[in-house]
Amino acid sequence: MSGPTIYDVAAAAGVATSTVSRAFSQPGRVSAATRDRIVAVAAELGYRPNPHARALLSGKHHTVAMVVSDIANPHYFEMIRGAEMRARVSEYTLLLVNAEESPRVEWEQIQRLSPAVDGFLLAASRLPDENLRQVAAQRPVVLMSRELPDLTSVVLDHVEGCHQVVSHLASLGHRDLVYLAGPRNSWMASTRWAALQRAAEQIGVGARRIGPFTPKVTQGGAAADAAVNARATAVVAHNDLLAIGVMQRLAQRGLRVPEDVSVVGFDNIFAADVCTPGLTTLGGAHTDLGRTAVELLLTAGSRAADDPPRVVLPTELVLRGSTGTVATA
Repeated sequence: MSGPTIYDVAAAAGVATSTVSRAFSQPGRVSAATRDRIVAVAAELGYRPNPHARALLSGKHHTVAMVVSDIANPHYFEMIRGAEMRARVSEYTLLLVNAEESPRVEWEQIQRLSPAVDGFLLAASRLPDENLRQVAAQRPVVLMSRELPDLTSVVLDHVEGCHQVVSHLASLGHRDLVYLAGPRNSWMASTRWAALQRAAEQIGVGARRIGPFTPKVTQGGAAADAAVNARATAVVAHNDLLAIGVMQRLAQRGLRVPEDVSVVGFDNIFAADVCTPGLTTLGGAHTDLGRTAVELLLTAGSRAADDPPRVVLPTELVLRGSTGTVATA
């Protein structure tokens, strides 16, 4: 037996079917009293608007897609949670997409989903700049952990954060650091390296870059061997996963952390606090990053297109046992 229809609600409320449709899809175009009456009648009849019909009428799907470069990376957990909570408050569904660290997969998924969503949150996107602009021409886009001057973005303040990292290592007596870089097409990898270089120059310590490395624990062995060959006393890894892999390999080689080599990561994932020793890492309010990104996406239509906002959230250096003073000869 079929349930009540929009025609039943319209008849019972004494309004046109188009008014019922607007009450659910564009409530601002219906008086408050009329909308309240329609909602009350719909509830009494047990009517629920068809989301596909609403999308056809309003052009809104009430769905946003969040594309992450690697869904297995714990770095994204808090971002996803913050984004989902904020989307739910506005009665939107958050669709999660895994790009598998592949620009090709990311592009294909975005093109496939574009007709069915109201916008995209692109977290650490690996797409070239021109592709990002193409996506933004189709649907509203907010970049997370990446910036492009003509697109809306939310990032953590890695300029100040990297200065904290270098200052901390310098205070422990390290006169040189090695940055174990992330993927070649990662905006964040190049941004962190530039910030580390700038901070090292300001503070008066040396900085070298080795890599790129895939930001996973399994790549930590190769990264650690490269750092040892470079005679590093302090290592800054692209992220916590790579840093944890580095510490595992150093232990296999009989080197002590932090007595022989200090190690710093990025992201402050949950594993950073439970590995041995605990990992010193640059963290930040990732939940707020996800929440802010959804807020910006949902309000995109109320802003001037030629003035996209750039939101920078603070970072925090979390000190644990993986950093220590330089060993004396």
